[in-house]
Amino acid sequence: MEDLKRIRTGFVQKVGLPALKGLLDDLWQCKVLSTEDKDTVMEDHKSRTDRARCLIDLVMAKGVRASQAMIDSMKKRDKHL
Repeated sequence: MEDLKRIRTGFVQKVGLPALKGLLDDLWQCKVLSTEDKDTVMEDHKSRTDRARCLIDLVMAKGVRASQAMIDSMKKRDKHL
């Protein structure tokens, strides 16, 4: 969780929409996020940066296992994140 806090600003600035959608799919498939969580990120927030903020904050609130799942997914999808 501390790792996500440390990289939050850079993640919000750099993550692209395709990578963001891929992370949502990965986290949904491994049951870190519910369908409602995915909808919240994509439908309640219109800008890419707001979606990124929502996603990383949502995952951090779910704890260590969720945070590690997001980090693992980010490493697979985009090493520069």
